[in-house]
Amino acid sequence: MSSNQMRLNQATGEWVIYAPSRQKRPHDLQKTSLIENNSHDSPPSCPFCHGTEETLESKILEFFGANQSQWQNRVISNKYPALTPYENPQRVSHGIYLSTAAYGKQEVIIESPKHWETVATMSVEEVEILIETYHHRYLAMMEDPQILMVILFRNHGSSAGASLRHPHSQIIGTSVVPRNRRWQDQEAQRYFDHWDRCLYCDMLQFEIEQQERIILENSSFVAFVPYAAEVSCEVWIMPKQHQGDFGCINPSQKKDFARILRGILSRLYHKLNNPDYNYVIHSAVRYKSEEPQVHWYCQILPRLSTPAGFEIGSGIPINPSLPEIDAQFLREADI
Repeated sequence: MSSNQMRLNQATGEWVIYAPSRQKRPHDLQKTSLIENNSHDSPPSCPFCHGTEETLESKILEFFGANQSQWQNRVISNKYPALTPYENPQRVSHGIYLSTAAYGKQEVIIESPKHWETVATMSVEEVEILIETYHHRYLAMMEDPQILMVILFRNHGSSAGASLRHPHSQIIGTSVVPRNRRWQDQEAQRYFDHWDRCLYCDMLQFEIEQQERIILENSSFVAFVPYAAEVSCEVWIMPKQHQGDFGCINPSQKKDFARILRGILSRLYHKLNNPDYNYVIHSAVRYKSEEPQVHWYCQILPRLSTPAGFEIGSGIPINPSLPEIDAQFLREADI
């Protein structure tokens, strides 16, 4: 068994990843903050900045901007991976318990050579290159038949889990599908079995008809605050076309996705003073992409408050603001 492993919690049905190698991460076990700076200078210690190439882990991919003189974004191996592709993900029993090697793939997408950049302040063309990189690495990771699920995500700010200020996203492929994801898929399956329609397509159609919670819309996507948003100013970006797999988006959709993602993040940046947030692209797990109830989307979760005891104990979120008010607030952003 590798030093990194997964163990199944028999009481909840959830897998837990154990990654003792990540104790080497510089921010572990201490309180740190990501300091904002109006200067355009890069800290000399940043491993992602232009000119520090020798400090990077293995470089996987590099995209250049329009002038081809400097890289626009690059993909590297994660220096402190929780999952690695070097072990056999065979289940091992320990009495009543179950474990497996922490098999998977984990990459970091450095979004810009500019240390103080963020997706909200990038040009549309720069975000288009970023989405192209997402798509490229998603397809590459899904080529591994042992990878069952690929997650693309971005942590922005210390309360969202970011350990470095330099703009970056991550992509992780796992050999297991977590229980909460199975449960969400089962709810969509149950809805389809009852109504013979995709839950997410119906949700999208209702939002378009009501217009109360929609923030932005273009030819391919709709961005809205969900009816049962769990946190203030939560936003979903959903393709209008029924599509289960992020890997199936075409060139036109990639451009539209870049524009609407940047538009939403710009609104959060200006209206909420650059809040910490996470966004995640939820896409079909392996073998599910062609099923009629599956619909991919991007979920953006601003970190404006901290869950407290009741929320942790009950699993019921408490949102202090109504989705309709949040949508109006973000819709009226002057950017």
